[in-house]
Amino acid sequence: MKQDQYEAFTQTYDIVRLESSDKIKSFDCGDAILNDYILNQSSYYRAEKLAVNYTLQDKNNPQNIVAFFSLSNDKISINDFDNKTKYNQFSRRFNNRKRLKSYPSVKIGRFAVSKSKKGMNIGSFIMKFIKTYFVTYNKTGCRFLTVDAYYEAIPFYQKNGFIPLNEADAHDKTRLLYFDLNDVSN
Repeated sequence: MKQDQYEAFTQTYDIVRLESSDKIKSFDCGDAILNDYILNQSSYYRAEKLAVNYTLQDKNNPQNIVAFFSLSNDKISINDFDNKTKYNQFSRRFNNRKRLKSYPSVKIGRFAVSKSKKGMNIGSFIMKFIKTYFVTYNKTGCRFLTVDAYYEAIPFYQKNGFIPLNEADAHDKTRLLYFDLNDVSN
């Protein structure tokens, strides 16, 4: 996403962190599971501190939820790889003294754009926001973003710089993808 397009989105939309008491009354992304999460389940995840949920709202009409996403802590571990060779290739990103058995990451747990806004680069805008946020305000140490992407959503994530972690899930309904925050240009 180009910077001028990103800035235009920031003039139109607000990203709002939901509190436990916030209730979303209306949202439809076309996926019943994701709709149920934002409408009925997200408050429980917030209350139990299992996920932080955000909405993208139209500045002129804050009740209009354009998109939502949830974030939680995660890690990329040696156990996530098909074999030790692939893990060794992955860990070469780090100085030998910083090679670990796992690396901190943030999981994009749920992510959806309203049916009425699909195809308008809203998803890429949010991805850029998340990446910039964790590069700029990385408060706990986080090197990667991860997502268990629905098979149909894999091209979207790949367009936004995510790559498969391994090949074991290549034909599954979801696929573990990651993004290295060191690849964000400031």
